[in-house]
Amino acid sequence: MSEQNYQAFWNEVLNIIHEEYRQKGQEDEFKLWFNMEYVKDTLSEITVSVPSEFMWKSMVQRGYVEAVQTKIFEMTGQNVNIKHIPRNSFVVPSSPTSVTPKNEPQKTEESPAETKISATPTFVAPKPAVPDIHKKQTKLDDKFTFDSFVLGENAELAYKASQAAAENPGKAYNPLLIYGDSGLGKTHLMQAIGNYIYEKNGGDVKIRYLTAENFTNEFTSSLKDNAIEKFKSKYRKLDVLLLDDIHFLQGKTQTQEELFYTFEALDAIKSQMVFTCDRPLSELKDITARLKTRFSKGMTVNLNPPNYETRCAIIQKKLEIMGKSIPDDVIDYIAKNVQNNVRELESCLVKMLAYAELLDKPVTMEIAQKELSDTITQPSMGAVTIDTIQKVVAEHYNISIGDLKSRHRSKKVLIPRQVAIYIARELCDYSYPELGNEFGGKDHTTILHSYEKIVDQLKTDTVLNSTIQMLIRNIKNYKK
Repeated sequence: MSEQNYQAFWNEVLNIIHEEYRQKGQEDEFKLWFNMEYVKDTLSEITVSVPSEFMWKSMVQRGYVEAVQTKIFEMTGQNVNIKHIPRNSFVVPSSPTSVTPKNEPQKTEESPAETKISATPTFVAPKPAVPDIHKKQTKLDDKFTFDSFVLGENAELAYKASQAAAENPGKAYNPLLIYGDSGLGKTHLMQAIGNYIYEKNGGDVKIRYLTAENFTNEFTSSLKDNAIEKFKSKYRKLDVLLLDDIHFLQGKTQTQEELFYTFEALDAIKSQMVFTCDRPLSELKDITARLKTRFSKGMTVNLNPPNYETRCAIIQKKLEIMGKSIPDDVIDYIAKNVQNNVRELESCLVKMLAYAELLDKPVTMEIAQKELSDTITQPSMGAVTIDTIQKVVAEHYNISIGDLKSRHRSKKVLIPRQVAIYIARELCDYSYPELGNEFGGKDHTTILHSYEKIVDQLKTDTVLNSTIQMLIRNIKNYKK
């Protein structure tokens, strides 16, 4: 195929995506993450130039390259792979790219010309030497493993339950339901289970990861195309089903019915099932009672927001994976200001490093504060005072601030006091002795016990978790 057959489509796709971001007021995001310049193409491949290898890895990891591929497929009907080269290293060839005749099989290895410009395959292409077709069919992402998951107290039970399910699929904790707010690691743990089972069994085990939305769309298409038996055969004979975001199924009666029978079929052959949801089952609406019963048949675990120490560990782990380093005060700044979403934590880190690399400047606190200003809109944690925490908690539980500082041990006072101490420890940079002084001169061991008591309860008490998250939001938004 001659050169530049896809260039018109490429330009149109980038224009469409640009307009989408412009309408959302995110034009700067578009300029940063879609900074890919068209170089050449072949029948199955487009080569683009990018500012750096680090930027390319970030574009791939965050799904921007896949977004372009998807839109090109929608326009052309062709699955086109996107390759990259560093922007300062390529020379546009003077002659058209050679074409593999239709009768000849496509080569799986890169040509010498491609090697010269250091074009590297994206995540879409399998490794040329050993194409792992079975792994590709699972839809699992290799980066989601138990080793790459940073374990803190917020996720201890979910992590151990996931490990147990992976080590004994179909026997331990089946089904396993993991729930929690967006960006806390539900998908990571779910796919870690799948990756562990796959590495242990390889192509001998049938695993499928997908979102509830994709399950719904595929089921709907099978009805339209009169291919429902093929759909049933595909999902009712799996060894492992990993279904993400089941809250999407609310109100979709026919899909729920199909999932119910899929569940029954898989349960009968002892297949492992893992589900994720953004809320407790009790808060799901328009989900049939019998399907809720099936979801809760095995074990249900929740993920809470990570504490400060865990957030720091997550940042350090991400830096280790990227092969980067930043000053400790910058790690502290991010960890203190991004509290409830691991995905946002990583987003801030990647964005800051990308800007620093493009500007060829060392990472400093000044750069972090400037480049993350659009994400970190809340003031630093020092702006949240103990007084505000005590006022909001006392008002919620209908007691006085004096009660919180008193030595009363009644349940009506004890629980709010423990909650206030826990929140203060999470939001303020206070030591245990300093918190003791703020709560009526209590000993630091009493403060430590109160904090740890809430930490333990949050592992299993979903109502308390919801209450604390609501209180934290109210505290941050408190108008003096």
